[in-house]
Amino acid sequence: MMKDHARLMQAFSAVDEIVGRKKLQKIIFIAKKHNYAFHEKYQFHFFGPYSEELTLRVEELCNMGFLKEFNEKKSGYYQYRYEITDEGRNFLASQELPSAELQPFLTDLNQQSSRFLELVSTILYFDSLEEQECIEKVRKVKEKQNYTDDECQEALAYIAHLKTLS
Repeated sequence: MMKDHARLMQAFSAVDEIVGRKKLQKIIFIAKKHNYAFHEKYQFHFFGPYSEELTLRVEELCNMGFLKEFNEKKSGYYQYRYEITDEGRNFLASQELPSAELQPFLTDLNQQSSRFLELVSTILYFDSLEEQECIEKVRKVKEKQNYTDDECQEALAYIAHLKTLS
């Protein structure tokens, strides 16, 4: 059980902080799709792929004092920020985890906007479809986002770039 928690802690340790619950969900989903050892189950939700398991694990890590959750009011909504604590670093140091090189991959993801990661993760969610069919599906399920042709092409290029990092 704690191995999955430790893997999440490894992710937080690699990037220092993640700003936004949606961004966190997308980062872990994209890493999982690139064969990093995350085991959370995902389903399609309002903002693309979503894992209730991930939400619960993060809450448990906060309750154990391994992660610190900050919430900041931004333009009428709350934005959450997560940082690993000293207790979390000690816990992580006590775990025997494969030292897969997560840092460059996760750092790259963490530098992207939540909106862009929502597009990338949605494309990856439907990656069993042919490319054009996938883009049409993404446009249909994410109609309110109004993703442009250029944004879709940028997301496809970014997915190809991620393969070079994983």
